[in-house]
Amino acid sequence: MSVATGLAQGRYAEPVLAARAVETAMELAGLAHPSAVLLFLTSDFAADPQAAVTAAARAANCLQVSGCTAAGVFTEEDWVLDAPAAVAMVFGDGIALHATSHSNSHPAHTSDPTLTFVAPNALDMHWLSAGGLRIGGVSGDATGQGPYSVWMGGRVQNNARCELGLSGVQLHMGVSQGIRPLTHPAEVKRVQGHDVYEVGGHSALSGLVQELPLSLRAPERIPTHLLMAGIPYGEPLNAMEEGRFHLLPVVGVNAETKSITVAAELPPGIDLFWAMRQPQAAEYDMRAMLQRTAPADPRPPAFGLMFPCIGRGPWFYGGRDRDIEVVKQRYPDMPLIGFYGNGEIAHTDGANRLLQYSVVLGLGYEANAVATDRSGFSHV
Repeated sequence: MSVATGLAQGRYAEPVLAARAVETAMELAGLAHPSAVLLFLTSDFAADPQAAVTAAARAANCLQVSGCTAAGVFTEEDWVLDAPAAVAMVFGDGIALHATSHSNSHPAHTSDPTLTFVAPNALDMHWLSAGGLRIGGVSGDATGQGPYSVWMGGRVQNNARCELGLSGVQLHMGVSQGIRPLTHPAEVKRVQGHDVYEVGGHSALSGLVQELPLSLRAPERIPTHLLMAGIPYGEPLNAMEEGRFHLLPVVGVNAETKSITVAAELPPGIDLFWAMRQPQAAEYDMRAMLQRTAPADPRPPAFGLMFPCIGRGPWFYGGRDRDIEVVKQRYPDMPLIGFYGNGEIAHTDGANRLLQYSVVLGLGYEANAVATDRSGFSHV
């Protein structure tokens, strides 16, 4: 399977960077005419990326160039967050990326894989729920303010959405949410809208605070930006160990009512646990996710598509991207491409979902390499 990546960076956001990234990938893959190209550019290109997209298409002699701008980009070679850069992945040997379009009125077959890139201002949750099994990320920059650009078929998309069917390959997907549980799941006894008052017979705030270090227990010192509410799903046994939970950011705490405000309305009676984002826990969870995701076939995947949150990259790990390093340790020769986004898209718990502070990983295998459903998409 002919797949390879290329990376180019410079002082200025010039189209030649996109062409250089594609040419490097083509040389490594031994391809004169790729069937498709994924191209991700740093946000330096976002205001007017068409010239760079066109340069990539000309270098590849291929119109099937798709991707988006993002706060940072990477391949298995390196990551770039602080300079103009382009990364490209080229495909050959029967692998194809073809445009597709989904809506609520014309949903795709639920087993069809859909590689998805979208700008924040074009993200519609009804649209997201359609479209088969989605995997991808949300375009953007480090500020989350834009501008944003998304392209498909060699052209910047006015609707800021890119939906691609992936054929000639089987895709195996995993999600790492990278948190350290602070409490065990317990029933939400009292809740009003976004405000959780009582969990497992204790006030929500007291149950959380007693699990925090002494230095962080004062209300004004509670690190809400690192705290999450976890909602397990499926069989309760081993749900946390197997990563079967949804996460909601903690928005704030109220010392007077001893309540905690989360980023979604919750019904009473569901189970909830408190968790904290932590580098060591995230790295451990990434390794566990790879272990869960790896199929029984002993052959390594032909390529990887990886979409981490901008809050889960090198800045989170103190200057090293441990998530990329863990993937490279597991699959040292695998071409890998991705971008740091403002949200991660994955199909989990039977639905397409928008995640935060997570890593979504897709592993591509030859069509007969792993056992999957009829679509060639399998996931955990």
